[in-house]
Amino acid sequence: MDEITNLERLRESILTGRLNRRSVLKRAFALGLSAPVIAGLLAACGSGDDDDDSSSTATSEGGASGATTQTSGGAATATTGGAEGSATTGTSGEAPAGMGRGKGDTLRLLVWQAPTSLNTHFAQGDKDALAARLILEPLVNINSDGSLTPVLAAEVPSIENGGVAEDGKSVTYKLRDDVVWSDGEPFTADDVQFTWQYITDPATAATTFATYSVVTDIEIVDEHTVTLKFAEANPGWGSIFGGAFSGAVLPKHILETSVGADARNAEFNLNPIGTGPYKLTEFRPGDTALYEINENYRVADKPFFSKVELKGGGDATSAARAALQSGETDYAWNLQIEKEVAEQMSADAETGKLVATTGNSVEQLLINFADPNKEVNGARSEPTTQHPFFTDKAVRDALKLASDRETIATQLYGQAGTPTANTLVAPEPFNSPNNPVEFDVDKAESTLEEAGWTGSPRKKGDVELSILYTTTVNPVRQKTQEILKQAWESVGFKVELKSIDASVYFSSDAGNPDTVAHFYSDVTMFTNGPVSPYPLDYMSGFKSNEPDTDIAQQSNQWSGNNYNRWVNEEFNGLWAQAKTELDTDKQAELFIGMNDLVIQDVARIGLVHRGGLTGWSNRMKGHTDSSWELEVYDIDSWYAEEE
Repeated sequence: MDEITNLERLRESILTGRLNRRSVLKRAFALGLSAPVIAGLLAACGSGDDDDDSSSTATSEGGASGATTQTSGGAATATTGGAEGSATTGTSGEAPAGMGRGKGDTLRLLVWQAPTSLNTHFAQGDKDALAARLILEPLVNINSDGSLTPVLAAEVPSIENGGVAEDGKSVTYKLRDDVVWSDGEPFTADDVQFTWQYITDPATAATTFATYSVVTDIEIVDEHTVTLKFAEANPGWGSIFGGAFSGAVLPKHILETSVGADARNAEFNLNPIGTGPYKLTEFRPGDTALYEINENYRVADKPFFSKVELKGGGDATSAARAALQSGETDYAWNLQIEKEVAEQMSADAETGKLVATTGNSVEQLLINFADPNKEVNGARSEPTTQHPFFTDKAVRDALKLASDRETIATQLYGQAGTPTANTLVAPEPFNSPNNPVEFDVDKAESTLEEAGWTGSPRKKGDVELSILYTTTVNPVRQKTQEILKQAWESVGFKVELKSIDASVYFSSDAGNPDTVAHFYSDVTMFTNGPVSPYPLDYMSGFKSNEPDTDIAQQSNQWSGNNYNRWVNEEFNGLWAQAKTELDTDKQAELFIGMNDLVIQDVARIGLVHRGGLTGWSNRMKGHTDSSWELEVYDIDSWYAEEE
C-alpha cells in the first residue's frame, strides 16, 4: 500500500466534512504522523465542530485543558472540574498583567525521589528529567491531544507548510532565531545536529539512544534550519526532539569535547547550560537543586518566580503533607500514597489540594531472564547468562496466575488505579483486549506440579524457586510486595523482599549495583509507560535486535532500556514494522501484538493501570497538564495568585 494513502484519505475526509474533530483525534492518535500533523488537521476542521470536546484536549497555546493523562511515575489525567481533580492549578494560561518576570518569590518544588543527574539523556526516571527541564528545552512540547507546540522550533512542521515530506522520510525544522544559551552563546542548527550525534554515539551510552537511532542524518540547511532524515517513512518522528523526556537539545560549544566515553563524566551533567527559563545556582545530587532566572530567556515577561528550590528526599506521604497541611511546598510530585491516606489528607487540607489523575502508565513486575547471582567479569545479570528457573515458562505463568491485581488496585489505589494485565495501556487504540486479569492460585499450583516443581518451597533437581523481589521504598509498594509475597508463597515460591531508596534505584550510576538497570534480583517492580502518542520509544525497552545497545549490561554501562534481558525475534520484527507503518489499523495490530508477546511470554506482569496524585499549594496558578509531559514543562507560565 502506498505509504501516504491513509493520510491523504484522512485529509480528504476532513476537507469534505465527513469527519468531525473527535473522529480526527481518534484516527490521528493511531496514525503516527498525528503527533506533528494533528494541529494542521484540526485547523482544517474549523472551530465550530459540535463534537469538539474541549474538556479532553489541551489548547496549543497552553490554555485550559480538562481530563488529561500523564507519564511514568508522575501524575496523570486530572478529572475535569475545579479544585481537586482540575487539570489546571487554579486559573490556567498567562499571569495577569503586572505580574511579570521575577515579580514572585521562591517557587518550592518537592520531588521526593531526588534527582541525581541534570542531563536528560542520562535520566533513569522522571526525577532527573523533571529537574533538567527547567534548564534544557526540546524543539517542541507534546500536548494532550498529540499535537505539538513549538518551543525552540519557530513552527511545527507539517505537510501543509512543507516541513514534513510527503513520503514521510524527512522532517524539516525551522528554528527560532532569538534564542541564546544561558551563557550568551547563540542557539543554532549546529546544536540540534550535535545533539543527535552525541546521543547516537554508542560510547556515550545515552538512555535515549533508541529514540534517536532511527535518524540517518541531520542536514544543516542554514543557521536556523535543520532536516531530519530517515531511511524509511517514520510515523513516530514527533518524539525526536519532542517533549521533556527525550527532546532536550544540548549545547555543542559546551559538550563537543565530552562525547562518547567522556560523556558520562562531563561537568555538564551536574551543571548544565540551557535555553530554559532558569539556570542552575547549586546542585547537590540526591538532595537539592537551586535555580535562578536565566536573564537570557527569550520571553521578556517570564518566568514569574525569581528563584526555584527543588528539594528531594523523604517519602510520598510527607511530601503530600508538606503541600496540603504545612504549606512547606508549592508542588509535590508523584504522591503514591494509599487511598485512605489520600482521602484523609484531602479532608484535612489547609494549604493545598490533591490533584487526582489517571495516567498512561502501569505499575508492573519485571521478570529477569538473566542470572542475577552468576558473576561474569565482575557483573551479574549479564545477557550471556540464563536465569536458573525463569527460563521455564511454566514458572513465569504460575507467578502471573498468583498475582492478585484486584486486591492491590482496590485496597491500595482506589480510584487512582485499575487492574490491568497489559504493559501498554495508552493511547487507547493500542490497549490490548486480549489479556484478562486472572488470579487463580489453584491453577498456579497445578501449573508448577505439571512442570515438575515439587516440595515446599518447590524445587526441581538442585534448583529452588527462591525469588528476590525488589522495588523502591514507598508504603504502597511495600504493601504490594506483601500481598504478592503471601500469594506466591502459598503456591510454593520462597520470596525475599528488598526495598531500595528511589534516588539509588532510578540512578544512572553505573557503579551502583542497586539501580533498576543493573536488575540484580529475580523480580523488580516500578511504574512505566509511553511518553509520546506513538509509543515506539516505550516499546523499544523490549527489543533486542541490537543487543549491545538495547540490553542493559556492563559493556554499555547499563544504559540499555531492555532491563529484562528478554530476547524475542517475533517482537523485534513487529517493532521494526511499526517504525514505518502508516496504516492506522495495522499500527494498532502491531502495538497490540507487541504488548501481547511481552505479556503472554511473561516478560512483564502488568498489575495496575496507575493514576497519580500531585500536591499543589492553593496559591499556585498557571499550569496546564499535558498527557505526555512532566508538569514543569510549562513552569515559565506558573505564578502565584497572592504575593
